[in-house]
Amino acid sequence: MRVLIVEDHRELAETVATGLRRDGMAVDLAFDGHEALELAELHGYDVIVLDRDLPRLHGDEVCRALITRGVRARVLMLTAASTIADRVDGLGLGADDYLPKPFAFAELIARVRALARRAAPAAPPVLAHQDLTLDAGQRVARRGGRRLDLSPKELAVLELLLAAGGRVVSAEELLERAWDQAADPFTNTVKVTVSRLRRKLGEPPVIETVPHAGYRI
Repeated sequence: MRVLIVEDHRELAETVATGLRRDGMAVDLAFDGHEALELAELHGYDVIVLDRDLPRLHGDEVCRALITRGVRARVLMLTAASTIADRVDGLGLGADDYLPKPFAFAELIARVRALARRAAPAAPPVLAHQDLTLDAGQRVARRGGRRLDLSPKELAVLELLLAAGGRVVSAEELLERAWDQAADPFTNTVKVTVSRLRRKLGEPPVIETVPHAGYRI
């Protein structure tokens, strides 16, 4: 899952990003509305967490522009204002959900994941293939009943492959969906991560490499 956080308060933005990354999400940051619109058109985000009270280009205008430009990401709007009228206004602009500040971090994660499920065809809460299971909500993978010690990035790749339902997923798609803007597209980071994941999944192998196409389970 790839998320864009748009927040001019840098310390808050970094704190939220760190928490979401620990939960296995790929997170990019934008500190003003113009940067947010540029990134939203460049990357296929699942969810955009948008502060309403942005300087220069207000969050309301950012939300309107996202809708006008056909950006498909779901929008979770944040604001210090918490009246019903404020929430109605935010949703009326095209936001998919609304969360007043201050917020509980667990609620933010739950809302982001709920919006991501709505951004794509609904997937079951537990993904499975033969004796391999992944509880997406709890971030726990098991094979043959044994819990697997996977890193957040390995869990993200496994989730994308299982959710594909046998479809081949290209390395480019994995890089776009599981890594953030800091990832170097010219490195072999996807290949290395898939190789580590294969070893941890054990025998018999479940991840197939499709030459010149990508990977599938």
